Amino acid sequence: MPLLKIDEVTKVYEGKVTHRALNQLSFEVEKGEFLAVMGPSGSGKTTLLNLISTIDSLTAGEILIDGINPHRLDKNELALFRRRKLGFIFQDFNLLQMLTVEENLVLPLTLDYVPVNDMATRVLELAKRLDLTPILHKRPNEISGGEAQRTAIGRALIHKPAIILADEPTGNLDSKASKDVLDLLSRVSANEGATIVMVTHDPIAASYCNRVLFIKDGEFFNEIYGDERRQTFYQRILNVLSLLGGNVNDLSATRLP
Repeated sequence: MPLLKIDEVTKVYEGKVTHRALNQLSFEVEKGEFLAVMGPSGSGKTTLLNLISTIDSLTAGEILIDGINPHRLDKNELALFRRRKLGFIFQDFNLLQMLTVEENLVLPLTLDYVPVNDMATRVLELAKRLDLTPILHKRPNEISGGEAQRTAIGRALIHKPAIILADEPTGNLDSKASKDVLDLLSRVSANEGATIVMVTHDPIAASYCNRVLFIKDGEFFNEIYGDERRQTFYQRILNVLSLLGGNVNDLSATRLP
């Protein structure tokens, strides 16, 4: 059974002008898959993430995560579901400025009343894997963007969620920090079976994934699977983006770092 199933999902925003952000979109994501979602501005990428994360409600269709439809849960069940099953990584990190790196990391565990000894063990293990041990005592304003995003990834991973939702996770990082973060995400997916859905406009970021799903005007447009060589996968992503149109004129066919 797929870990995430998007079945005929439609989202319509009512207003002076009715806007159909997603239209009968269907796809599945297997456990341990690292999926990129791409498309021009306004194609429905962020709406899709908001629906998976239950920030937004569906107009029609069904979303199943680990066999559960979160949109059918009551308020208390949903709060628990989001806390235990979902991990979030944002473009602007969303760290709490008054907390240290260590305190930001353990936040999901404190909300779930995990015993202190277990928390300490998990933080030390994760900090070692993410190369955060030297900065655990520092606050977000004392660390680099790359360190902040690694902290945010640690916070998303610490409670071992079923799925991690990443919204432009490298959008605010330089190319070196971006590469570190993408290497880390692909390692976490490959070695630990983490399932990641990442919205990105960056073809280099998408080339780290197992599969890229392209949407246009809220509908499925195309999908391509990764291969052994990232350079050729990257080139194939560029080819689909050129067919897709939209805001992709600034993407040049540069060689990968």
